[in-house]
Amino acid sequence: MSRDAVAVNRRSWDAVVPAHLVAYGADAFVADPDRITSVVRDDLAALAPHLPGGSPAGLDLVHLQCHIGLDTLSWARLGARVTGIDLSPASIAAARDLAARSGLPATFLESDVADALDVCADRFDVVCTGIGALCWLPDLDVWARVVAGLLRPGGTFFVREAHPVVYALDPDRTDGALVLTQPYFGGAPRHLRHASTYAGGAVPEDARDTYEWQHGLAEIVQALLGAGLRLAAIAEHRTLPWRALPGMVPTGDGSWALPDGGDRLPLTFALTATKPG
Repeated sequence: MSRDAVAVNRRSWDAVVPAHLVAYGADAFVADPDRITSVVRDDLAALAPHLPGGSPAGLDLVHLQCHIGLDTLSWARLGARVTGIDLSPASIAAARDLAARSGLPATFLESDVADALDVCADRFDVVCTGIGALCWLPDLDVWARVVAGLLRPGGTFFVREAHPVVYALDPDRTDGALVLTQPYFGGAPRHLRHASTYAGGAVPEDARDTYEWQHGLAEIVQALLGAGLRLAAIAEHRTLPWRALPGMVPTGDGSWALPDGGDRLPLTFALTATKPG
C-alpha cells in the first residue's frame, strides 16, 4: 500500500510543478541574485546558532524533499554547497533549470527518501528536510536512518515543520473554533482529493488524489533518537508558511498566523539534532 500511495503522490507532485513555479515566484528568484525564500529566511534563524560561525557558508548541505529547488538554491545563495533530493522527476527537472538560470552550482537527484542512500554517495555537514514534507513519508524510522546515513560524524540535522496538531484540526471551520476532527497519532494514510494546490493553481483531473501520513511529535523525535542522533534543540512557533485554516491571516513576511489568540495553538515546530562525532 505504501509504495502504491507514494506513486500516486509522485504523479500529483509532477502535475503541480507548473503552478508552483508561478506561485513561488521562480522567475523573480532567478532575476534577483540576493533573493532567498521566506522559508529559508526563517529556517536560518533557527539553524544558525547550531552552525560553525552561525552560517551555512562553506558547508555541504543536502535538502530532502526539495520539490522545485527554490529553498535548496536559497541555501546555495547563503554560501552552502547544495544537493537537493526529491521523488518527482518534474520537480527535479525544474530545479535543475532554475539552478542553471540562476547561475548557482547545485546537484539535484531524483529519489524517494527511502532510497536516497542508494543514489547519493556523498555525506554532508547539514541535512535539512523541507517544511510540509513529513506528511508524505509512510515510515519515519526509514527517514531517520537515511538522515543519519547522509550526515557526517558531528553533522547537524534540521527540520522546521507544521505542528502535528495542525493536521488533526478541522481544516474547514470558519467560525474561529479550533476543533480536532482527525487523529493526532499515526496510522493508515489519509486519502485526499484536491482540485487546486495549497499554493494556488488547478490540479489536473488525473492527479488530484494524494495520500498523507500523520506523525505525532513524539514519533518524529523518537525516530531520530532511534537512528542514533542527539536532540540539540526543539521549539514551537506561532506562524506557518501557508494558510492551513480559513481564518488565518498573513503576517506580511510570507507567513500566516491565527487572527487572535495566537497562543492557543502551535503552528510549527523546529528541531535540531546532531550525529555524534
